[in-house]
Amino acid sequence: MLVDDHEVVRRGIVTAIDASPALRVVGEASSVAEARRRLPAIRPDVLVVDLQLPDGTGIDVMRSAREIAPEQLMLVLTSFDDDAALRESRAAGAAGLMLKSARSQEIVEAITSVHAGRTIWPADHEAEGPELSASDQRIVELIGDGHSNREIADALGIAEKTVKNRVTVILQALGMQRRTQVAAMVAARRRAGWQ
Repeated sequence: MLVDDHEVVRRGIVTAIDASPALRVVGEASSVAEARRRLPAIRPDVLVVDLQLPDGTGIDVMRSAREIAPEQLMLVLTSFDDDAALRESRAAGAAGLMLKSARSQEIVEAITSVHAGRTIWPADHEAEGPELSASDQRIVELIGDGHSNREIADALGIAEKTVKNRVTVILQALGMQRRTQVAAMVAARRRAGWQ
């Protein structure tokens, strides 16, 4: 689903997406209100959102999308490559950010990558991504396997309270609110055949 208030931009992106045999546009919206109205019925695999909308921001749309479907995969498509946009997009749970100046094929590839569980951030901001320790990465994998905090604590030989604290840190680092989102991310990565 594509949310962008500029019809010409939207048409161009829709044309590029529909030209790809692996992708299909299932919905469009030009405002926060319209996106909120359409999202519950559409439930897209990937939500592509512009940050600047006439009645709010793409951040508002992404937060609403995550309330409807905590595992929602999202990509920001914007004209503004600034630190605030990146931080807010990450915090809202976006898997990446692409500039509208990118070639249409690059945008299609970014959508495909996000669907496969990968993240897409501008190269000069990659290092700012979440740095998880080896033990935190192991916790992420165990969450992906469906284990509870107690089971993870037993598996790693640490206190359950420690696991709970680490899960909170992991969620913040990944820009997620719920462990179901972590499980969905792990499942998407495994489907795509990468760790």
